[in-house]
Amino acid sequence: MAGVTGAGKFSAADSTLGYLYQVRLALLWALRRLKSESDFLVSVETLDDVAFETADGDIAELLQTKHHRKGIADLTDSSVDLWKTFRIWFEGHASGRIPPTAKLYLITTATAPNGTAASLLRASPRNVAAAQQALDAAASSSTNKVNLSAYTAYLGATPSGRGAILEKVVVIDASPTITDLDSELRQEVFWAVGKEHHVPFLERLEGWWMRRVRLQLTTATGDRIASSELEAQMSDLREQFKQDALPVDDDLLDFTLDPETKAAYEGYSFVLQLEIIKAGKRRIAAAIRDYYRAFEQRSRWLRDDLVVGLDLHKYEKRLCEEWELVFEAMRDNLGDVAADEAKEHAARSVLAWAERAAIPIRLNVTEPFVCRGSLHMLADEAKIGWHPEFSDRLTAILTAKGATK
Repeated sequence: MAGVTGAGKFSAADSTLGYLYQVRLALLWALRRLKSESDFLVSVETLDDVAFETADGDIAELLQTKHHRKGIADLTDSSVDLWKTFRIWFEGHASGRIPPTAKLYLITTATAPNGTAASLLRASPRNVAAAQQALDAAASSSTNKVNLSAYTAYLGATPSGRGAILEKVVVIDASPTITDLDSELRQEVFWAVGKEHHVPFLERLEGWWMRRVRLQLTTATGDRIASSELEAQMSDLREQFKQDALPVDDDLLDFTLDPETKAAYEGYSFVLQLEIIKAGKRRIAAAIRDYYRAFEQRSRWLRDDLVVGLDLHKYEKRLCEEWELVFEAMRDNLGDVAADEAKEHAARSVLAWAERAAIPIRLNVTEPFVCRGSLHMLADEAKIGWHPEFSDRLTAILTAKGATK
């Protein structure tokens, strides 16, 4: 962040990492929950960092997540992290926002030393009574002003009330960092796709999850994420990673051509080819959009080892052969003495074929922009064209501009 230095810089980084951590952790826990429960709702930053509800809207589990860099102090009885969490939970119980049946999880990358209240609240071994004694002592005797409001909320409950809430608390300390979550997430999708595809599969799943969380946070209704949505996304991605398919990324499907991107492609050979045949501005804009989408998608497939150069070479060879049939038929019908206007009109009919073409790179890759954009990529290399004299005319334009291809 510009202008942020020193401690402020690290504070901003920690805050960002903390948010990303809770979003990734929400996905991890949702994937685990899918194994045993097929109908639930999950949300981020509602009642807690992460909340799991039943399909009927009853609170089942609340997660407080704490992510720290290496070297952060342990989770002691006066830990700020611990008491911030307790303040939220005890105030939530006092107000009735948190039902007494909800399970409460503190998930932290810090470590709870043996004998501390936090260590006694682990899933196992566990001693709630001893933990309560330690917390009572800390809240009654500590002079830590940062924790004062938390101590007040804690001591505001009756001793039996404190015990009842602490019975629902589970501390999961020494949890994986945001980076180490990669291996945890890979384990949850281990059987979804082949091992060689775990990374690109997870990248796309997490991309969808991040967009879905953003939608939950920004819409007025704040719709929780249904387990059925996650299950459907997993199923869709599994289909895309089969041998006769390829993943088509949502951000490219949603891409809208902006003026900066449009301007960046002015002067490209495929754009010049469209200008030669006097294609309309909207058709040129659509061509640039599809070129960008196809180029980016193909680059991602190559990066993720989902295709190899030979696959693309075979696909382009097929596209060239299909184009040649249409192009030569146009030239035959046009004849050798046609006027320029007739040539341009005929060329636009070849372009219209390219705009409608549906030649898949694999059987189940049916998104039209892949084919259309790939044809424009070939046009950019002057391997195909629209005008019956596209090669000569393109060479003349480029020569006049002092350009070399």
